[in-house]
Amino acid sequence: MKTTETTLTIRLANERGHADHGWLDSHHTFSFADYYDPAHMGFRSLRVINDDRIAPGQGFGTHPHRDMEIFSYVLEGALQHKDSMGNGRVLKPGQIQLMSAGRGVTHSEFNPSPSEPMRLLQIWIQPRQRGLTPSYTEWHPQPGHAEEPKVLVISPDGRDGSATIHQDAEIYRIRLQPGQAVTHELKPGRGAWLQIAEGALMLNGVTLTTGDGASTEDPGTLTLTASKATEALLFDLA
Repeated sequence: MKTTETTLTIRLANERGHADHGWLDSHHTFSFADYYDPAHMGFRSLRVINDDRIAPGQGFGTHPHRDMEIFSYVLEGALQHKDSMGNGRVLKPGQIQLMSAGRGVTHSEFNPSPSEPMRLLQIWIQPRQRGLTPSYTEWHPQPGHAEEPKVLVISPDGRDGSATIHQDAEIYRIRLQPGQAVTHELKPGRGAWLQIAEGALMLNGVTLTTGDGASTEDPGTLTLTASKATEALLFDLA
């Protein structure tokens, strides 16, 4: 039986950009705002992965975006969202909001708790075309998802209850217990990015821990085996 070794590119947590604004402590996987590194501008359509910690009662005031698919994955605390499309939501850990900024939208993101910090992954993905009609959607885990090691949370066609994105991108929530493993088949011509939100696992024999990222463009089987309780996002991108 012939095996093909997958080439992985690792982005270590402690090598990311970092900005501490007091109310916001953010780590940038890719170049963002005042952090610029020409070697880390994105991966395929994936443009931003920010690991944000927001102080109690603080947040991002109303500001504009356009021509970007923006989603937030809440890890701790609560996130209060408001936008110019009339949406107002409070999201809890494990929930995802996805906003297609299209030809222009304004929004705010706030930690409504007076005492508890909150943490989220803020993700930007470039849309397949510019000037789309702005839209908003969410993904909430169902009861059966709690023990599922791999759940599709965002896709181009919204299948299986996933949120819909305007890009050929599939995003999976990975949740593994110690010793548990899951696989993903990467098809030719596509690329995968794995971002560890919390925990530790082995990706095809390479150890990744909280905040680490890894990418590959080699087709084949990705095997994820947890050494401790782990939560991660897996991006399968055209």
